[in-house]
Amino acid sequence: MSSSTTDEPPGLRTGTLSTADISFFVVSAAAPLTVMAGVAPIALVLGGIGAPAGYLLAGITLAIFAVGFTTMSRHVRSGGAFYAYIAQGLGKPLGIAAALVAMVGYNGMEIGVYGLLGSATADTSHALWGADLPWLPIALAGLLLIWYGGYRSIDFGAKVLGVLLVAETGILVLLAGGVLLKGGANGLSLASFAPGNVLVPGTAAVLAFAFSAFTGFESTVIYRREARDPARTIPRATYIAVGFLGLFYAFVVWTVIQAFGDDQVVAAAAGDTGGLFFAAITTHVGPWAADLMHVFIVTSIIASLLAFHNAINRYCLALAEEGVLPAALGRIHPRHRSPYVAGLAQTVLGAAVVLGFAAAGADPYTQLLLWVNTPGMLGLMALMLLAALAVVRYFRRVPHQEGALRTLVAPVTAAALLAVAIWLVASKVALFTGASPTVNTVLVAVVPTVLVLGLLLAYRLRRTRPEVYAHFAEEPTDQPAEPHPDLLAEPPTDLPTDLPAAPHAEGADPSCPQPPPPTSSSSTPASVPPNRAATPLSPSATD
Repeated sequence: MSSSTTDEPPGLRTGTLSTADISFFVVSAAAPLTVMAGVAPIALVLGGIGAPAGYLLAGITLAIFAVGFTTMSRHVRSGGAFYAYIAQGLGKPLGIAAALVAMVGYNGMEIGVYGLLGSATADTSHALWGADLPWLPIALAGLLLIWYGGYRSIDFGAKVLGVLLVAETGILVLLAGGVLLKGGANGLSLASFAPGNVLVPGTAAVLAFAFSAFTGFESTVIYRREARDPARTIPRATYIAVGFLGLFYAFVVWTVIQAFGDDQVVAAAAGDTGGLFFAAITTHVGPWAADLMHVFIVTSIIASLLAFHNAINRYCLALAEEGVLPAALGRIHPRHRSPYVAGLAQTVLGAAVVLGFAAAGADPYTQLLLWVNTPGMLGLMALMLLAALAVVRYFRRVPHQEGALRTLVAPVTAAALLAVAIWLVASKVALFTGASPTVNTVLVAVVPTVLVLGLLLAYRLRRTRPEVYAHFAEEPTDQPAEPHPDLLAEPPTDLPTDLPAAPHAEGADPSCPQPPPPTSSSSTPASVPPNRAATPLSPSATD
């Protein structure tokens, strides 16, 4: 064992995550299997056979958002992601308010899903073995499991999510393959993409569900401190995640339509919302595949929980480093290099919310999941809108070599489309929650209320803790700026060689090389009965 010691506190495990690893995190947050089996049938009931196009349109909108978002990731290197972008572009008061919205949003997206884990696992147990399990012990066991996953190193989490993601997407690919090999119920048709089937009144509701199915993809930038070559890894992972989800969702929904036929699928979805995918895979693959789908829905939810838990921990770490949250939350485990105190705090908060809903006799799905999840989803969508606006203002104020397409056209277009998406979700919130108008009003009001409270917190910080306010969302000073990829060319070779040597810093030994600077940091259960509303979530994450 080395006897050398250092006074430097441990940091996150830098240079660990590849493009594939980060993609696993953000796609897992979206929980593709749970979104498809639990939410897509509702989209079919509301929008008809044109529902696959809704997922494509949502994916295109978010891909446009990703253009400006990833461009800014090369210039703003803070671990705070959303709130750092907003603070740099729109000012520190809005940045601090955005940090509060992010904490509420990501916690809402995760904590509510423990109710889904409990109810979906109980449903799976009943479907496979006829056993009726109480949801609360399952949810509490899930809290401990997710805490352990976040406590371990980030590469451990990436490996776990990789396996679980392959399982859940694999069963959907198996379903699609079975349908295509058998030629569907009445032959294969592309009527789902005909304008007459897409441009119908129900498409607005489909779009609301479709946008919720992507939640979590934006969390790629949270992992920049742990990424290999973040200037390239983060944009690639973001585009891979949103591109994969958009195309995969549309493809899977289209194949399920083929499984029943264009003229029968809406009636089938309305008659057995939670069982539509199970009926399709039983008919076209076999009952054994339906049993696997039951199991993989549970693992899909676990993967989503772990992905959101890791994202929350890193947001909490960044805010602790800013001085906004207690410094203890910024502690890094010396061996696993994980923000383990932040993870423990998040687990305790989750347990308190779960136990509170259980003590009140709340339903784990219709109340714990939907009431906690809906404000979380709206919060993250609001952050995307603010981030798109921040990109525009940031690049108007700082010198750069980025093109107008990345810094103006794409973010302005994304902001307009996201504003429409937020309006669609807020106006159709009753479809997500199935709750009373009073409850829905409260759920929609959570995000603007938190935003106002965040602004008040910002002004209080400026008055009472000016040093924290002054340094909020500052760029790390120990990292060189990342060059634009277009500038990463070979240096010229015709420079003169007889230039005088640069003077060494006072007191430096020219014979000793200096060390490099350190780098800094929805679903519904498939067995939900037809009278239950679909979830807004893409547990479905992430930033």
